[in-house]
Amino acid sequence: MTGTVYKSTGSWYTVKTPNGETYDCRIKGKFRLKGIKSTNPISVGDLVDFEIETLDNVTTGVIHHIHDRKNYIVRKSVNLSKQTHIIASNIDQVFLLITINNPPTLTSFIDRFLVTAEAYAIKTVLLFNKIDVYDEKTILEVRYLASVYRAIGYECIGISAETGKNLDKVKALMLGKVSMFAGHSGVGKSTLVNALEPTLDLKTKAISSQHMQGQHTTTFAEMFDLSFDARIIDTPGIKGFGVVDMEKVEIGDYFPEFFALKQDCKFNNCLHIEEPKCAVKDALDRDEISFSRYRSYVQIVEGEEEHYRTDIWDKDQEGF
Repeated sequence: MTGTVYKSTGSWYTVKTPNGETYDCRIKGKFRLKGIKSTNPISVGDLVDFEIETLDNVTTGVIHHIHDRKNYIVRKSVNLSKQTHIIASNIDQVFLLITINNPPTLTSFIDRFLVTAEAYAIKTVLLFNKIDVYDEKTILEVRYLASVYRAIGYECIGISAETGKNLDKVKALMLGKVSMFAGHSGVGKSTLVNALEPTLDLKTKAISSQHMQGQHTTTFAEMFDLSFDARIIDTPGIKGFGVVDMEKVEIGDYFPEFFALKQDCKFNNCLHIEEPKCAVKDALDRDEISFSRYRSYVQIVEGEEEHYRTDIWDKDQEGF
């Protein structure tokens, strides 16, 4: 039988067939012996083949084949730095939820996420959530940050999962597609999903007042069929996003505004850091590209993997 993985709990997978039947499935041990460096060889969104077996009147499935993925979102495993973690696969688009505070979403996190999405040609829409609770100064910060990413070509929407502001725009983008929702814990992913489809009633938690960070509410990624011809993948909150499997010389290609200038650099393998006659650095000097974006790029190229976990948003350098 063939079906799509709707939920992964690490050892068991919920697989849904085209006719709507669901089966709890496990994988054969050989999957873990094929040199796959991921902590999860099967992810939500995968199309798999499985066989049914019944033991003691309990029917389960055994997955024996994974179909080729059209794309996936991958990051470094938090606990096993040499391994990767596939968040989800076969995605049409990603909605990255961003909050200016409570909790803050760092530009370094946004850029690392976007680089990975660009590498696998996955459209990303930036959703600036909680705009109903921001003061005038914070709204100006939202507008500035949105202008940075709109100039690059990313769609940015200011929303409120609580009041419903602009959720109609989000719904329109979701029609007929598989959409992944991602972001830090506490940015409002589950609240947004509940607002889009109240019958799901996903669990939500308040922000931790001690550290102003979100508390994990989603433990495992899970796909849901919605009532308005759309599917979503809700994901656990991501604290850090380590970029993997990229050569230094190709990282700049996943910054669209850098890639557009690449042909004007003196050297075709320019890293845009120390090389002379670099079109990217010249554009930076003319304020034609964002300093925060360039800073994120340098951090990725130089392998500052821990910086994105501990950095505090330096607004003075962001241009606010």
